[in-house]
Amino acid sequence: MTSGLDPSRLDDAAVAEAADPGGMLRQVASSASQVREAQRAVAEAGIASLAEDGRPRAVVVAGMGGSGISGDVLAAVCGVGCAVPVTTVRGYRLPGWVGAADLVIAVSCSGKTEETLEVAAEAARRGCRLLFVGGTDSPLAELSDRSRGVFVPVRSVGQPRSTLWGLTIPLVLAARTLGLADVPDAVLESTAGLLEDVAYRCRPSSEPFVNPAKRMALDIMGDVPLVWGSSALAATAAYRLCCQLNENAKYPGVFGEVPEADHNQVMAFDGHFAHRGGGVTPSSGPGGPDGSDDLDDFFRDRADDPEHGLHLVLMRDVDEHPQVRKRCDASAEMARARGVAVTEIGAEGEHPLERIATLIALADYVTVYLAIALGVDPTPVPAIQELKARIA
Repeated sequence: MTSGLDPSRLDDAAVAEAADPGGMLRQVASSASQVREAQRAVAEAGIASLAEDGRPRAVVVAGMGGSGISGDVLAAVCGVGCAVPVTTVRGYRLPGWVGAADLVIAVSCSGKTEETLEVAAEAARRGCRLLFVGGTDSPLAELSDRSRGVFVPVRSVGQPRSTLWGLTIPLVLAARTLGLADVPDAVLESTAGLLEDVAYRCRPSSEPFVNPAKRMALDIMGDVPLVWGSSALAATAAYRLCCQLNENAKYPGVFGEVPEADHNQVMAFDGHFAHRGGGVTPSSGPGGPDGSDDLDDFFRDRADDPEHGLHLVLMRDVDEHPQVRKRCDASAEMARARGVAVTEIGAEGEHPLERIATLIALADYVTVYLAIALGVDPTPVPAIQELKARIA
């Protein structure tokens, strides 16, 4: 592909798709079908057996990278009122408190992730209840057979980070089986429908001034994004956006959650990277442009925009604590007053699964379009591969 910064690549669908030789846009567009396919896989796997011994003391999800975030999404869907703790382990060691009373869910799209396999093997030795989610004919599947765990096969759509919903829905349905999450089939289908809707609005043939993902990619390009979530659910989406900036666009992103970010990261508004002209950028969501002022700003002459300024990206949930809502609004006002650009993304839907799905869906498209505009192939992750080779 042609390398180097060229925002005009987003103007033409054919050019944008040519700059995406690995088909990351196609992979992201498969999200809705992943939801439906995962439901069928779970039905065939027989996860009802997980509830035979009653509710577990805790749910521990073991996973790394694009597989590990499925545990964060599960915790967000279960919510802060969940009857048992839901935690994600990213590493080689299972916490000492985990035992036979707990459910350990090992998630690996490839089925070969060394950290996940080590934690899963330890969970089996401790006699934990086990659920395995990942690639067929893999070391993870073999471990499931040896330990008599429940195994849900997942078909990768290309990259683990693009198979998020294929990996996550089995966890959500397991939580439903255990009485830890209220997720009716109708919500699963409405979530798939919302993912299809976001995919349509963010499709390559949609021009940048009406495509919310292309617009946001152009807005943050050259800036250092501070990505803050306004709830635990939105914070998971914010973390996902930062991870996708890293892997898809090979670009930095600083994750935060309100109110915690207002106790530390807000001070960056007064620092070196805050110096930028204007400080007003469109507030956007999956629904697209929301005002003529936004369009005026979008069509501004960017030639004089300073490079490498801060950019506050607020991912807003429908369900926010009243004080958090005030903090988000005040933080945005302070940022703009100091010349820091601000973009807001709003969740859609009512159910937690719907809301987090819409936030993540837009974020995924933003990072792919940013990669294309920067002249970066969004699919390969050579630095990760090199690191694995160095420690092999």
